[in-house]
Amino acid sequence: MNKKILDKFKKLLLKEKEGVLDHIQNLKGSSDQNLNEDGPGDDVDIASTEIAQTALQKLGNREQKHLGKIDYALGKIESGEYGVCEECGEDIAPARLEARPITLFCIDCKTLQEQKERQYVDDDEREEDSWEVGDSDEVSE
Repeated sequence: MNKKILDKFKKLLLKEKEGVLDHIQNLKGSSDQNLNEDGPGDDVDIASTEIAQTALQKLGNREQKHLGKIDYALGKIESGEYGVCEECGEDIAPARLEARPITLFCIDCKTLQEQKERQYVDDDEREEDSWEVGDSDEVSE
């Protein structure tokens, strides 16, 4: 990948990183505001605040993970490995990188990975569906 294209992706990733950092700051501000409101309130208010805090924490954790992926992609740009599939070693299509600049896999490897994940989920669901009370797997005391 030439320097001009790499610079384009670097700018895109840095802009995305700035947006994520702003969102994290906004989440922190919302969290602080919820905690600093007047008095603890009744049980419903306390439960509502706890639910809101949990939701904000989950969003913040998700954003932190996304930030880590952005930093990883930026590191790959610096090392000259950006745009190379981590599974097969082939170049990732520029259109895929534009759609998802933090991607680690070409479309073929990602599709295969998702098929394998679905297979495991389907196998687990079939196993759960086939289990009934009284099966031979049941432990008797």
